[in-house]
Amino acid sequence: MKSKQSGVTLIGFLIIMAIVGFLAYMGMKLLPSYSEYMGVVKAMNQVATEGTNGKSLDDIRRGLMFKMGFQYVDDATIKPANITIVRNSGGANQLRVAYDKQIPFMYNIDFLLHFDKSVPLQGNVGE
Repeated sequence: MKSKQSGVTLIGFLIIMAIVGFLAYMGMKLLPSYSEYMGVVKAMNQVATEGTNGKSLDDIRRGLMFKMGFQYVDDATIKPANITIVRNSGGANQLRVAYDKQIPFMYNIDFLLHFDKSVPLQGNVGE
């Protein structure tokens, strides 16, 4: 009687571990950027719900940058020029933050992440 063996060989196990290790390394490089983006979104929502009656774009930028500091968003990631107010034809204003983040991966391979988020503002924005 011949017994049937099943399982993974050592070579197969090493290949599987190499693939899992590569994907885990990718995740470790990308996860902080997405966590930072969630902080940006949270700060944007806080600014939008506070209301913007009479505030200028510079005041809104300062408030947003202040709130992003509490969310552990790096100052080098988002520049004030990345924060804009979009005026829709219907009269509604939106706060928009669009930025790119380049993450070195290995050797000459980098990840380029593009983040773009808009939230509606309550109230009128001054000039």
